[in-house]
Amino acid sequence: MPGIRVLLYFGLVAVLPALCHPHTPCTLTQRTAICNSLRLSSVPSNLPQQIEELFLNQNIILKLQNGCLSRYPYLQTLSCANCLLNAVDEQVFSSSPLIESLNFAGNELHNEHKQFAQSLGSLTRLRILDLSGNGFTEDMVSELLQNLTSLEFLDLSGNVLLRLDEYTFRDLHQLKELNLERNILFEIDGAFDHLKKLKRLNLAFNSLPCLVKFEMTQLVVLNASHNLIEWFITNQNLTETFALETLDLSDNRLLYFPFLPTYNCIKTLLLPNNHIGFYSHLSQNTSSNWTNSVEFYNLGGNASNVTAELWSDDLHGDISSVELLDLSVNQVRYFPQGFLQKMPHLYWLRMRSNCLESLNLTGEDLPVTVYELDVSNNRLTELHAHSRSVSELNNLTHLNLSLNNIQKLPSRLFTTFPSLSIVDLSYNTVGLCHPKELRNSDSSACALWTNHSSLKQLHIAGCNLINIPPLAFDGTPLTYLDLSNNPDLHIGQDCLSGLSGTLQHLGLSNTGLQEFNFSPFKQLKFLNISKNLITELPKSLMTLNLKLLDLRDNMLSTFKPEHASVLAKRVQIAYINGNYFNCCQLEWYRTFEESKILHVADLLEVTCVDLHQRRLKAGLFDSILCGGRSTDESIFWYILLFISVGVSMVGVSVIYFLTFRPRLLPRVIKKKCWKPTTY
Repeated sequence: MPGIRVLLYFGLVAVLPALCHPHTPCTLTQRTAICNSLRLSSVPSNLPQQIEELFLNQNIILKLQNGCLSRYPYLQTLSCANCLLNAVDEQVFSSSPLIESLNFAGNELHNEHKQFAQSLGSLTRLRILDLSGNGFTEDMVSELLQNLTSLEFLDLSGNVLLRLDEYTFRDLHQLKELNLERNILFEIDGAFDHLKKLKRLNLAFNSLPCLVKFEMTQLVVLNASHNLIEWFITNQNLTETFALETLDLSDNRLLYFPFLPTYNCIKTLLLPNNHIGFYSHLSQNTSSNWTNSVEFYNLGGNASNVTAELWSDDLHGDISSVELLDLSVNQVRYFPQGFLQKMPHLYWLRMRSNCLESLNLTGEDLPVTVYELDVSNNRLTELHAHSRSVSELNNLTHLNLSLNNIQKLPSRLFTTFPSLSIVDLSYNTVGLCHPKELRNSDSSACALWTNHSSLKQLHIAGCNLINIPPLAFDGTPLTYLDLSNNPDLHIGQDCLSGLSGTLQHLGLSNTGLQEFNFSPFKQLKFLNISKNLITELPKSLMTLNLKLLDLRDNMLSTFKPEHASVLAKRVQIAYINGNYFNCCQLEWYRTFEESKILHVADLLEVTCVDLHQRRLKAGLFDSILCGGRSTDESIFWYILLFISVGVSMVGVSVIYFLTFRPRLLPRVIKKKCWKPTTY
């Protein structure tokens, strides 16, 4: 977005060897002076006169006074971000006519904005201006931007702008990027009509209720996310092609699919977190109580000549160029007839968390170009596909069907997609078909996963799996398999045998696992066996070179010293907390702690159980407390022995003084208490 680019521009410094100047704490790099965070109270006056870039960010410069830049006539870039700056004199830039870039972000320049506006008037070459976070109102901004006809990049984010009109940016004929995010904008009345060169506009995080009669044909990127927008309607009467390529309307209150331009170039259409639905099923309602159109009014009460036919799904405009459509977290129950086919170049379709009740995975219902399809967390109960047309989706690579209620599907469905690489079927009620017992039927409660040469990742967590048939993945070179959260799963040694040469990531969390031979899986790098019933570390893990091992929430009491030594040399990252470690068998803890290869991410949180069944931090436990008797008794006898010895020594000392030194005590008392004092 515009603001991001401007900030990156101001932070750009040539990567060249730093030269130390004998009279300044600033870093000098050719013609750039970096004086950030030096607690300066004014502009340094002892820098080389030839500098072209001066960075004074994070200092305590309260005011830029006249003449403070007179030493630097070649200055082109000045950055004073976050300097507590509250005033700029009128003639500050009179001796720096070459300035093209100014960054005054994060200051308090609203206090003396009139003087600041006068100072900007002399900068005829100014192209980049960052005034974000200065508390400016729209009236102040109108004054500041007067006559800045050369400005191309403007950042006004983080101010207190409420309403924009045709006078706000009236002189900015060269403006290309404008950042207005994080203001309090609720109305825009013709503010951008004359910005004919504006390409990128950021209106995110404001309070705009709608964008109607949109006709900025030259705009390429529009970010209007995180507003209160209920309607987005373009001027349908324009025959000119809109240059818009990216439209972001996410996190708004859209009720209808946006009314896009009749002719456009939109490639990325972001609409997640709205209330969008389709209403063609209501179009035949003839009741007079239904409203068929709406009118829009601005703050002055003037009606806009925009009419929206509410129940027609034919007014979406041109969507033929869309490549990415994100409708996640909306209220879509179905797609209108032929809607998806209007997007012949669609590659990414994201429909997470909607209300879809049916889905046909065929080339007749989906564009054959679809690369990624995400319909997770919907209301799907059954998948439909026709073998004659499903093969047309030869571009489909990522398919996410998780968090539905799918119970039936064509058993050979997934093997018919020639490019399918990642499938997520987690949290559905779909089993694993036995390759040799498969029946020929259109719909089945299980899926076949054999001989799928393109499939690399398979997620079938939480599918209520009980058994995995032998050779269930034979001929399928999976590198990632997640079987987690199937608590009644019985994993035979031969059910994963076809994956021994390819599997790199295996998820077996919460599967009731007690023991398993992992030694055949030489390629395994990531193993999650947390939340199981493992009482002793499987010996087969000693043969693997794992990058990550998750052993959390099992029933381990200790690690054998030889196993701990092997893990410390072969594993890179481990998680082990939540087990029932014995506090008196923590030799492995020191081994893991001292290892330079193994990083136990939760080592400081690991607890152990002491002799009294209390959970203590393993790293703070003192092994001296381990023994046959209780800990409390041991401490008691130590204390009793210490007191006895002390009392005995005191008694012997008293007897010695009273017997052998009978006059010593009176002398000491007389010396301390009866010593004469002069008055």
